[in-house]
Amino acid sequence: MKAYVFPGQGAQFVGMGKDMYESSKVARDLFEKANDVLGFKITDLMFNGTDEDLRQTKVTQPAVFLHSVILAKTMSDKFQPSMVAGHSLGEFSALVAAGALSFEDGLLLVSKRAKAMQKACELNPSTMAAIIALPDATVENICAEIDGIVVPANYNCPGQLVISGSVEAIDAACVKLLEAGAKRALKLSVGGAFHSPLMEPAKVELAAAIEAASFSKPICPVYQNVSTIAEIDPIKIKSNLVKQLTAPVKWTQSVQNMIADGATEFVEVGPGKVLQGLVIKINKEVTAMSIENL
Repeated sequence: MKAYVFPGQGAQFVGMGKDMYESSKVARDLFEKANDVLGFKITDLMFNGTDEDLRQTKVTQPAVFLHSVILAKTMSDKFQPSMVAGHSLGEFSALVAAGALSFEDGLLLVSKRAKAMQKACELNPSTMAAIIALPDATVENICAEIDGIVVPANYNCPGQLVISGSVEAIDAACVKLLEAGAKRALKLSVGGAFHSPLMEPAKVELAAAIEAASFSKPICPVYQNVSTIAEIDPIKIKSNLVKQLTAPVKWTQSVQNMIADGATEFVEVGPGKVLQGLVIKINKEVTAMSIENL
């Protein structure tokens, strides 16, 4: 069985999507529709902008979403997933690719999510850090002992857990985690503490938009970051999507459940090859590949 997975923020690069725009009418029409929906020419920033332009959360998230979704749509009948999943932002790409959300509604939600997260980041100085080569339970226990807000945020693969929280609490946790034997505790170049309680203001803002959007039953099960199991009920999908902003991304558990349910081949659709690498680290028995362009 084939599982399609969709990357999140951080996979962006200058020039992303340009080949699709130039060689596919389907892609070109969708990119132009995106410019209209967003009210600015995101294509200019994606194709010819700078790294700095693309690092702005309000640009990054729609850009990665568009690259993934438009690539899936240009595949037409070659895109036949048995199941889908997306990492953080990528969950929106997965839902649109699987027909649970329209292209326009998905793009509007991603744009609102990005702006709401940007605002939440500006309210509190916060950050994230990747912890390498410690058991998840050790990281969880040390986070729980630290004064201030610091929580596990991304369960990426065994031995790689990203933590999220206030700058002071992250710094204190990194010291303790290195003392406990972590190979690295690497602070990430991100706008703030994604997937932590510090995103609560963004969650409140996004919840209303998600509730107002029209969701359909997807063409295949979606394995969501919050629940990690196969979901097809639009009401559950909506609820999990709202919770996602302040809850951890349980990627390891999602991939393990997809494999348990029959996935033998994983195809990453969109910029980069991060998820392809994580899938192999989670289970070396499956095959994984990535599609970045036409």
